[in-house]
Amino acid sequence: MIRFGTSGWRGVVSDDFTFANVRKVAHAVAGCVKESPEVGYNSDEYRQFLDGTAPSRVPTVVIGYDTRFQSEDFAHEVAAVLANDGIRTLVSKADLPTPALAWAVLANKAVGGAMITASHNPAQYNGFKWMPYWGGSASPTVTNDLERRIELLGDHAIKTMTDERSAREAWTEAVDLQKSYFDQLESLLDVKTIRKAKLKVAVDPMHGSARLYLRKFLEERLGVTVEARNEDRDVLLGGISPEPTPASTAALAETVKKGRFALGLATDGDGDRFGIVDAGGVWIQPNEVVALAYEHLVVNRGLKGKAARSVMTSHFIDAVAKSHGSETRETPVGFKYLGELLRSGPFLLAGEESGGLSIRGHVPEKDGILACVLMLELVAFEKKPLAAVRDRLFKKLGAFHGTRLNYKMERLRDMIELEGRLKVKPPLELAGAAVWRIDQADGFKFILRDGSWLGLRSSGTEPVFRVYAESHSPKGLDAMVEAGKKLLQGKF
Repeated sequence: MIRFGTSGWRGVVSDDFTFANVRKVAHAVAGCVKESPEVGYNSDEYRQFLDGTAPSRVPTVVIGYDTRFQSEDFAHEVAAVLANDGIRTLVSKADLPTPALAWAVLANKAVGGAMITASHNPAQYNGFKWMPYWGGSASPTVTNDLERRIELLGDHAIKTMTDERSAREAWTEAVDLQKSYFDQLESLLDVKTIRKAKLKVAVDPMHGSARLYLRKFLEERLGVTVEARNEDRDVLLGGISPEPTPASTAALAETVKKGRFALGLATDGDGDRFGIVDAGGVWIQPNEVVALAYEHLVVNRGLKGKAARSVMTSHFIDAVAKSHGSETRETPVGFKYLGELLRSGPFLLAGEESGGLSIRGHVPEKDGILACVLMLELVAFEKKPLAAVRDRLFKKLGAFHGTRLNYKMERLRDMIELEGRLKVKPPLELAGAAVWRIDQADGFKFILRDGSWLGLRSSGTEPVFRVYAESHSPKGLDAMVEAGKKLLQGKF
């Protein structure tokens, strides 16, 4: 069964992720585009176009792909299906980051974008991400519609248009989407301040599709001196999951330390998540990056607006926003919810603990490259390491120590039973303190009066609980983590 998660449909290549299944998803997208007004196209107008009875615009979809095995072949198969269904496609000439495709949707006034990527998943996976006309993750309404259409197709064979006919009738066009995205990024930055700082950084796109973007943008548009690693296309992604973590960026951190670089900047497999290494090789948690980015935009750039974060993201951003007279909105996990807030106007920045961030005036989709250059811009303004800025905020607002870990259950059944028990009889005390509030909007979040909290959220696909915890001291954090482990062991 093809199901869309928080960021598209993913599956193991040649097992779930096959050309036949990709064709089904593409055909479902075509039907969604043509028949759903909220997606950006009117079905009556489309029928008139096919009948030739009225002049009408042809719906256009932008297609991109990452560096995984056969990603470009899957992308061209999507184009062949959409062309046969009467939809024009602009296909990227080379692998590109997801945020660059998101911007291309907006820049070309397309009805949507299809991205072939499995993001930070291991190399044996690939995926299909659909972004409607707003240039962000599809809403549950849209993905539910796609799943229904796919299910109704059953084993029906999907037709494609030949390359010869597609070229002859101009249904598909190969395009370079890099310059437009670079122009957009540059418009969001204080380029003069960055150039003046003459910073040196190391970058690691982790063999992913930011490999043609991150270093090039820094060098050509910002005048930054860059040392890069893992820029070659490796369909096995170096043998690791392309997700920036302290472990996966250890070599980058060593490069930063030895070379005395100002920063180490990493992105995941499709460039929508970030990893930041500070001067001296110090890892800066994504939770801290989100708060630092908001502080920078308000103090150094003079911008204003609310903040938004997902439910399991640190409350550090709340404290920073409050110190500037603003508020923070909380959403379920998934950038599609944060993207909706960015589209509504009053929100300056949205971020999540897994390494997702975007700002007003940009795409309502997480952008790891943007997050990297914002941290670069912050250092250019402050003329000091990120850790120094963070510690200054901790001294002013109080410290925020957090962590996330995975806890494996014996069986999926045990996880389901535990969730049921937590709903019926949740703990009223954690780490020797009374639970002040319980949030069940997405998983379980137990909040104490001092602001410390514990979050538990099941993976949904395997018997694993994600454990999130935050406290104002390392000792308090350890206590919250231990309390979480006891809950998962059924000791409450």
